[in-house]
Amino acid sequence: MSKIGVLGTGDVGRTLAAGLAAVGHDVMIGTRDPEKPDLADWQSGTASDVEIGTFEQAAAFGDVLVFAIGWSNVDAVIELAGEGNFDGKVLMDATNPLRFDTPGEPPVLELGHTDSAGEVIQRRLPNVRVVKAFNIIGSPYMVNPDFPDGSPDMFICGNDDDAKQTAGLLIESLGWPSPIDLGSIENARHLEAMAMVWIVHFFNTGFQGAHAIKLLRK
Repeated sequence: MSKIGVLGTGDVGRTLAAGLAAVGHDVMIGTRDPEKPDLADWQSGTASDVEIGTFEQAAAFGDVLVFAIGWSNVDAVIELAGEGNFDGKVLMDATNPLRFDTPGEPPVLELGHTDSAGEVIQRRLPNVRVVKAFNIIGSPYMVNPDFPDGSPDMFICGNDDDAKQTAGLLIESLGWPSPIDLGSIENARHLEAMAMVWIVHFFNTGFQGAHAIKLLRK
């Protein structure tokens, strides 16, 4: 079992933190304000095994870290967490570089074709081992995804094989099949574009979100 620091207390962060704690990992979730009443309510309800701390405390706590934050907040969270607290660790990056231009319309990618959020974070934190993961699925289905047609697939990428193995074991512990490794972190460009397929369909179906991606093999 791992010590995991989840950075971000939105739906993604809470889902992954509670799910990882439920299968036996030691988890701390990080936030700007650990005293927020809604966090206490969440902890007392579905996340009693999750500790709550600051971004800095969660980053120092985890041997594995999870980025579950909005793209516009990445730099601020790194500063608050302390760059040295990332050194040498595996960082599972669930962010998508989204820009919301028109209310009610799907967002667009801030980066693409020649760069990605995963690559930006890897350059920003050169001593961390970034693994792109969990960016192509809605938060309700991040843990024990259950669909009538079978389990969806999780795709990952990153530059460090050991880090991807660690991420793969954590992904499997949450009820997913073994993830599909696309290779180096540059392939985050494709995963972030793949996320747009999920997002556009989410908007087109009235924000239902009950869909996922699977690679079919013959």
